[in-house]
Amino acid sequence: MKKFIKCLQFVWRYSDGIKSRILFLFIVNILNIAFRIATPLVSAQVIIKLTNGDYNSLIYWGIILFTITLLEYSTYYLSRTRMSFVYQRLSKAITKDIAENILKITNDDLDKAGSGIFLQRINSDTDKLADIFYIVFDVIGEVFIHVGNFVAIFILNYIAGIFVLLMMVILFIIENIRAKKKEKLDKILRKARDNLSTTVSELVRGSRDIKMLNSEKDFLSKFDKDVDIYSEKYLRLRNITYKWRLLSWNIDNILELVFILLLVFIIKEKYIVSASAVVLYTYVRNSHGFYYLVGDLISYFKEFDVSRNRLEEILGDKLYKKEKFGDVHLDKINGDFEFRNVDFSYGKNKVLKNLSFKIAANSTVAFVGKSGTGKTTIFNLLVKMYDVDSGQILIDNHDVKTLDKDTIRGNITIISQNPYIFNMTIKENLQLVKKDLTDEEMKEACRLACLDKFIENLENKYDTVIGEGGVNLSGGQKQRLAIARALIQKTEIILFDEATSALDNETQYEIQKAIENMEGEYTILIIAHRLSTIKKANKIFYLEEGQIIDSGSHEYLINNCKPYKYLYETEIEKD
Repeated sequence: MKKFIKCLQFVWRYSDGIKSRILFLFIVNILNIAFRIATPLVSAQVIIKLTNGDYNSLIYWGIILFTITLLEYSTYYLSRTRMSFVYQRLSKAITKDIAENILKITNDDLDKAGSGIFLQRINSDTDKLADIFYIVFDVIGEVFIHVGNFVAIFILNYIAGIFVLLMMVILFIIENIRAKKKEKLDKILRKARDNLSTTVSELVRGSRDIKMLNSEKDFLSKFDKDVDIYSEKYLRLRNITYKWRLLSWNIDNILELVFILLLVFIIKEKYIVSASAVVLYTYVRNSHGFYYLVGDLISYFKEFDVSRNRLEEILGDKLYKKEKFGDVHLDKINGDFEFRNVDFSYGKNKVLKNLSFKIAANSTVAFVGKSGTGKTTIFNLLVKMYDVDSGQILIDNHDVKTLDKDTIRGNITIISQNPYIFNMTIKENLQLVKKDLTDEEMKEACRLACLDKFIENLENKYDTVIGEGGVNLSGGQKQRLAIARALIQKTEIILFDEATSALDNETQYEIQKAIENMEGEYTILIIAHRLSTIKKANKIFYLEEGQIIDSGSHEYLINNCKPYKYLYETEIEKD
């Protein structure tokens, strides 16, 4: 019961604005329960009067039965219509909070967990808990109705009441055992469902790559394996449930036969008249679902607790660590920053080693080196996607660990090599960084990103839905849309992580012109394999194995850094 109370407390946190509605539901359901308890009691009187031929009283009790039944149906209607609203509001509030907390989880833990785990919890577990008041009001209400029936049985005949009580205790013990076994298997089933959900997510998101790699058979083999595991766990759970239910049904059947024999005995011994015996038997038949109901209620409580624990794993900081920011807020930064003796590793793979450098505000700086030398890692650390193992990163002489999230990510834009484009219209994608975006600002940003002509040729222009991940755009178009998004955001520091890698030479030249137009007003950092795009940078850092080997202008590195010269000459030969 303590666990169920914790679940109620968990959901109650999300009831702001609907507490009065929940109180109204409580009152209406109490009334409904009262009317539902009264209905069989009055029905019993109708049966007794009918059996005894007391027709005058029968009319009186018939009118009472009609009135109570009308009130029962009316309160039921009010309860269900208001319950739908409460469920919707709770589901929305819990889902929103879980979504916000998923966005706070460190990238390292997100990478390790996989998307399927979070999809299941945000879709399934939130709905489960949002439904808790339905269970409270409906199932517990049913329990009270059955308790009312037991009281009526005791009033009619205490011998039958004692027998029915013993009968319910036996069946309750069996149902409790079933519920405990189901709880263990349910945890295993949910884990298997999480794994399957992750595989399904990868199948949908990675379908193009799966086709291009001609690996449909291999991936479907993995999919089949996950489906088989889930199906096996599901069937095992259902079989256990039905196995114990079959035992309950057979024992119930035996006990009902014994109860009939008991009724015969107490009628012969004149402990009760035949009309009352008919009512007693009707009550007992109506009470058959009680022990199933209690068993289901126990299962519901345990399922709620499992869902609560799974959601609190996201809300808490033990299993999935949250990003941590400082409390220093800067409305606007100049754009100076420095790396001081920074070390960083992905797992056991050390990427940056005692890295130190300084960059002045409003300068254009480039990072060059072979793949895997830590260039993108520098960008990820700068926007605090990951935390350094040791050393410091300073922005305007403030350690990034002391700065709040808005200061860091509200003043730095990163245009990655593979930007994620959302399944929205072009306009909505751009409005993500500025809600009050005007059409003039939008079109100007797209013009600077060399995307305006493409958009104007689309049937729905800026209202064109571009598909999940930008599936309806080419690689170059996605990167140009990301550049337009960055231009709208107008942050003090702009990071280009291979942002022109998928563009043709002509478009690359136009983008280069757009970048040059920003020079002197923004701190611009560029990662590029095409060295021709960074020749005019104020400073170029050449990296090898997580360390800066040399730095300077393009002319300086050509004359003094052999690896840089080799990369540049190799590129010229390819062109």
